[in-house]
Amino acid sequence: MLNVKIKKELPLHLMILPGFILLIIFSYIPMAGIIIAFQKFIPVKGLFGNQKWIGLENFSYVFGMPNFHSVLWNTISIALMKIVLGLFIPLVISILINEVRNSGLRRGIQTAIYLPHFLSWVVLGGIFIDMLSPSGGIVNGFLGLLGIEPIFFLGSNKWFPTTMVITETWKEFGYGTIIYLAAITGIDPSLYEAARVDGANRWKQTLNITLPGMRMVIVLLMVLSLGNILNAGFDQIFNLYSPPVYESGDIIDTLVYRLGLLEAQYGVATAVGLFKSLVSFVFISVSYFCAYRFADYRIF
Repeated sequence: MLNVKIKKELPLHLMILPGFILLIIFSYIPMAGIIIAFQKFIPVKGLFGNQKWIGLENFSYVFGMPNFHSVLWNTISIALMKIVLGLFIPLVISILINEVRNSGLRRGIQTAIYLPHFLSWVVLGGIFIDMLSPSGGIVNGFLGLLGIEPIFFLGSNKWFPTTMVITETWKEFGYGTIIYLAAITGIDPSLYEAARVDGANRWKQTLNITLPGMRMVIVLLMVLSLGNILNAGFDQIFNLYSPPVYESGDIIDTLVYRLGLLEAQYGVATAVGLFKSLVSFVFISVSYFCAYRFADYRIF
């Protein structure tokens, strides 16, 4: 019986094998580089060469950097705003799309809002730089028609974090609506029929049937999003920020990039990355525990 089961599932395991091998090569083997965080690393000596062991000095240096606390605050604040809007906006849009009765129009809307998800921030970065330009950008041109002074969205510490959150939400909310719409389709249609018989309008049906029916998915996405508390979006910010907005836009990932690749402080950059990974691991562990506790979600 066991041999029959193994033969039946063997093709499935073989399909997983290439992805598993890539995971080992690109995710687990590079973890050996964590040791750099505890060394005064000199590249010419090699990863396993006679490097000087300095213990936690790199971490002390990082935590003592004058801008580290602001970088940490920027990372958490931008990530939190993205998480909140990334949960709320798709929820609202999915409910509104569900109310569209014309199936062709509904599919067209879903496709239109989903397309930006496939565009890289390299492409979108150039588009937004042109659109948000204080001199010739279309956004400031429209604001000028309303009598509002031009706003330097990408060069002002006041506006840069908000701009990052709004543009990220615009790009990704279409992807989030897929999950919510799938949850809506799983709600028993007879509940809506009974509500209509009782005289409930669409608003009351949404409050009393749609939202409660989506509750488990909403809770699940909320708790799982905790794992992204230190992921403020490197690709986006790297393509849109500049030195004038380091004060409000510099995040942990961009700090690691400058320390490691531009300043060649490999040990310090690895220490920052390890710190981020440890904090993210704690939040991911807590989020999965909460998902199991409140939404009965489990991986295994």
